[in-house]
Amino acid sequence: MSRIDDRKEFIAIRIAVLTVSDTRDLSQDRSGQVLVERIEGAGHVVADRLVLRDERAEIADQLRAWIADPGIDVVISTGGTGLTGRDVTVEAHRDVYEKEIDAFGTVFTIVSMKKIGTSAVQSRATGGVAGGTYLFALPGSPGACKDAWDEILAMQLDYRHRPCNFVEILPRLDEHHRRK
Repeated sequence: MSRIDDRKEFIAIRIAVLTVSDTRDLSQDRSGQVLVERIEGAGHVVADRLVLRDERAEIADQLRAWIADPGIDVVISTGGTGLTGRDVTVEAHRDVYEKEIDAFGTVFTIVSMKKIGTSAVQSRATGGVAGGTYLFALPGSPGACKDAWDEILAMQLDYRHRPCNFVEILPRLDEHHRRK
């Protein structure tokens, strides 16, 4: 069973938040705001926050810029994970992934099933790694962002979480790029 090991010291990580929307700006971005509040409430740092249109190349370019930034450990995007023609966030994420975290989408679906039943099949939440940075694409609803953070990311992005977490292996994500 998962738990927090209070003997370990909390490590704050730096997280960028990207909202993908053709119709919203920062002032109307409820999903991004939910993430910001939860990130800061957990003791982490919001390293950057943007809203971009549903344009695959623009999203991928922004992901690459954040991957290249040593001041960002994690990118969480919200929006553009559905099934319509304009929903291209998942494809943009996969354009930059070195490795996909397959179980992230599965676990998100399990969490969503408890809240919205079979409608969970319409989400294409995804997670991956590139250049030593974690990337997660969440649906664009505040509820989905709450569920993903509260049920998955809050624990996996806490160094004290046991039996394992994403933070403890963060320094090794790009070891294949280092000279031997």
